[in-house]
Amino acid sequence: MTRPAHIAMVSVPAHGHVNPGLEVIRELVSRGHRVSYANDPSFGPAIEATGARLVPYASTLPLAGDSAAWPEDPVAVQDLFLDDAIAMLPALRAAFDGDRPDLFLYDIAAAPARVLAENWDVPAVQLSPAFVAWEGYEQDLEPVLKAMREGPGGPEHQARFTGWLTGNGVTPADPAAFLGRPRRALALVPSVLQPHADRVDRERYTFVGPCFGARADQGGWSRPAGAGKVLLVSLGSAFTHRPAFYRACVEAFGALPGWHVVLQIGRETDPAELGAIPGNVEVHRWVPQLAVLRQADAFVTHAGMGGAAEGLYCGVPMIAVPQAADQFANADRIVELGVGRRLDTDRATAAALRTALLELTGDPAVTARLAVLRAELRAEGGTVRAADLIEAQLPWV
Repeated sequence: MTRPAHIAMVSVPAHGHVNPGLEVIRELVSRGHRVSYANDPSFGPAIEATGARLVPYASTLPLAGDSAAWPEDPVAVQDLFLDDAIAMLPALRAAFDGDRPDLFLYDIAAAPARVLAENWDVPAVQLSPAFVAWEGYEQDLEPVLKAMREGPGGPEHQARFTGWLTGNGVTPADPAAFLGRPRRALALVPSVLQPHADRVDRERYTFVGPCFGARADQGGWSRPAGAGKVLLVSLGSAFTHRPAFYRACVEAFGALPGWHVVLQIGRETDPAELGAIPGNVEVHRWVPQLAVLRQADAFVTHAGMGGAAEGLYCGVPMIAVPQAADQFANADRIVELGVGRRLDTDRATAAALRTALLELTGDPAVTARLAVLRAELRAEGGTVRAADLIEAQLPWV
């Protein structure tokens, strides 16, 4: 074991950015390292439960559950993250200047951590909860990237980002390279979900797969006595105001012979909007997702990276109902892997949902493919391997 270090983790207040790395932080603390974790205080309880010390800063991003505050325009979203980075940097500098870490860990949306690492000549490792860049990424997506760079608000965003990097001593001041090409990164996602995985620079990026632990602090879930097969329905934590979709699920799966349904509806939907609830359906605003999936037989998911990875890790077939961002690509990949179906929200009728569930769970080829993928994910090493690789980046190793 290496000697104890001061490790600083920096992230933003969003479940999809915080949750994937929490077990890695817990593992590092258990190995004797002192971990300081910078984030908005709203995530303090989850962070402190790992044994890390919260370093609070007041994020300017919309907090988790406030999906209406996020704009649809991608440049406007980039502006939100840049505004947060500009506000975050002086807070981090003040917090760590007198107690500099031996190593920075940082989320893909926590650019100020890399700025400080370069300013202070401290090693840094990005923890990516999503896709990573592959060789030729810029060329493959040039039409989309060009439209963002040159469309409304694009030039102004690029100039502002470049000026921020230059003003903080980062050279070359190239926003795309700074965000998309970390010096060292661990991908906390299954390599099977990564686009063009064969073109990813494995010297820069290492896929460790999803990093799970006991999650005892989240509570548990037990299969009710007499329940046959279990279905979990969840659209994650962000885009959850979907009462019509939940009603379709109740109609599709309520009283379906042999099935017990766990329906998570989030903060934004009133349970009264769902109508009468059949006896085989339990409705919650939040559930300990992994605890349910470990006992489930199928999963209706928005196909966020965390949910898609958990579904593969637990070996359950998935009906993907994507809502935003990378979820559409994840949904398509689940279909390509032969372990799921994609139903966009406007096509997720009760009949379509029921048909997809019965076809998936009745197909032995799906079951066999899931078993193979489950083994591949677990072989990537997860939490323990991630911690080993982080320790290998400490300056004295």
